[in-house]
Amino acid sequence: MSTSRIAGAVILAIVLVQALTLHVMGRVWICTCGTIRLWVGDIWSDELSQQLFDWYTASHIVHGILFYAVLRLALPRAPWPVRLAIAVGIEAAWEIAENSPFVIEAYRQQALAAGYTGDSILNSLMDTVSMAAGFTLARLLNWRATVALVLVLEIGAAVLVHDNLTLNILNFIHRFPAIEAWQMKAQR
Repeated sequence: MSTSRIAGAVILAIVLVQALTLHVMGRVWICTCGTIRLWVGDIWSDELSQQLFDWYTASHIVHGILFYAVLRLALPRAPWPVRLAIAVGIEAAWEIAENSPFVIEAYRQQALAAGYTGDSILNSLMDTVSMAAGFTLARLLNWRATVALVLVLEIGAAVLVHDNLTLNILNFIHRFPAIEAWQMKAQR
C-alpha cells in the first residue's frame, strides 16, 4: 500500500475519532436550530461555530499553513501526506480540547466569545477540513503567496469582525482590556 493511501486511511480514522469523541463529550451533530447553512457571517449569531463555515474558518486555514511550515522544517524528509496526517491529528486534538468545558469557559472570558457554547460536530469537522485546505494551499503556493494569504486572512478578519487567530491566541493567554474594548465595537 502506498504512503498516500496509508496517510489517507490514517486521516479518515483521525476524523472519525474526532467526531465520535465530540459525540461522547455531548456535542450536537448539527446546529440545534435544525438547519445546515453554508455560512454564518454574524459574529454575534447563536449559529456561529454551529454551521459549515464562519469567520473562524480563516483561522483554521491559517492553522494549516502554519502546520505545513513547522512540519516541513521539523520533518523535511517525510512525504507530504504523512505531514498532512500529523497536521490533521494536531487539529483534531485541538478541536476536541477546544470543546472541553475548561476551554469553553476560558473562551467565554473573551469579549467576542461571551456566549460561546462550543462547536457542533459538523462545524468542528469542517474546521479540520479547512486546516487541511490551508495545509494544501501552503504546499501548492510559493512562500510569498502563502505569506500574503495569511496576511489577507488575518487582517481581513481583524478589520471585518475584530477577531482573528492572532487576537484569539493573545486573548486566550492574557486578557488585554484595549483589545476587548475594540472587539466589543464589532457590529451588532
